[in-house]
Amino acid sequence: MDILWAESNALTAREVGRLIADRDLAPTTVMTVLDRLTRKGFLERTRDGRAWRYQPAESRDAYIAELMLEALDLTGDRSAALTRFAQAVSGTEAEILRRALTELEDE
Repeated sequence: MDILWAESNALTAREVGRLIADRDLAPTTVMTVLDRLTRKGFLERTRDGRAWRYQPAESRDAYIAELMLEALDLTGDRSAALTRFAQAVSGTEAEILRRALTELEDE
């Protein structure tokens, strides 16, 4: 996923394989992983001749935000978890959260 998030264009399995050549993976392994990520909804693919081009279904930021929401769902007390989170972020991060919440209220 890191490779595909870093790229601005959709990549073929061969192109992904070249970018991770240092990992010494078989081309079929790369294709299998890309296919599984597609079936799980992490990637989208489009035909390009005989090959498939893969791109992330959503941005890294959107994916991380979804993970954070899933983590909140695991707690029995969302308010307590959010309060604990707010206490743990830096001043700069807290300011970013304040601005985002203010913008949402203004909409």
